[in-house]
Amino acid sequence: MAPRVTNWKEQPDDHDYPAAESYLTLLMPPREAKKLMLRMRKASLQHWKAKDLLRASRLPVLPRDNFHVAADLKKVRARQKLSPVLLVRGRIEDDTPLQIADGYHRICASYYLDEDSDIPCRLTDAEKG
Repeated sequence: MAPRVTNWKEQPDDHDYPAAESYLTLLMPPREAKKLMLRMRKASLQHWKAKDLLRASRLPVLPRDNFHVAADLKKVRARQKLSPVLLVRGRIEDDTPLQIADGYHRICASYYLDEDSDIPCRLTDAEKG
């Protein structure tokens, strides 16, 4: 399915990977987070709806006036493209939610534009511990 909203770049910004790795080191040892980011860089771009990403992550939509959400909405109005988001797949078998490693505010901004908008994402699986 082709994306409905065309305010997305083709590739994540280079600075998104270190930001995602930093976040993931709060959830796993730094060595595992680094390996996961190496796999993330090779993952193909896929698309999911904003509402489904929020549901799978179990995160609430941030308010429109959140600084980062508002900045992303402003970028879209200025016809600037947003960076795809970086995800770590959740696991239903042990009740682990989807992890938005980078791009939570971009998902929220897209949700306000169109909750059914297709968001480009790179997704990888965490290794079972």
